[in-house]
Amino acid sequence: MARIAGVNIPTAKRVPIALQYIHGIGAHKAKEICEKVNIAETRRVNELSDAEVLKIREVIDRDYMVEGDLRRDVAMNIKRLMDLGCYRGLRHRRGLPVRGQRTHTNARTRKGPAKAIAGKKK
Repeated sequence: MARIAGVNIPTAKRVPIALQYIHGIGAHKAKEICEKVNIAETRRVNELSDAEVLKIREVIDRDYMVEGDLRRDVAMNIKRLMDLGCYRGLRHRRGLPVRGQRTHTNARTRKGPAKAIAGKKK
């Protein structure tokens, strides 16, 4: 198992797919990293040499914000909004959708399971 940015990436998958297991790296960035390191996108992780894995690790550390740093940055941005007391911060604080979605129906992912209201049935 190759370990990059503190994450064990799967060995049987192709390199761009395996890199997407790292938080903060999507399809586009994974392909970009492969181009920078000159690794064919068809190669699998278990076919990589230790030197190539080291190159990938160095490129990610140098050029991208991933895993813990990224999570901390996102959490700090949300905390800043909540401390400001702006509309988006209040929505985060209450656990409601932030980007203008309807909440009369739907929004169950943010609001959690439906709560029964006593005395509603008639």
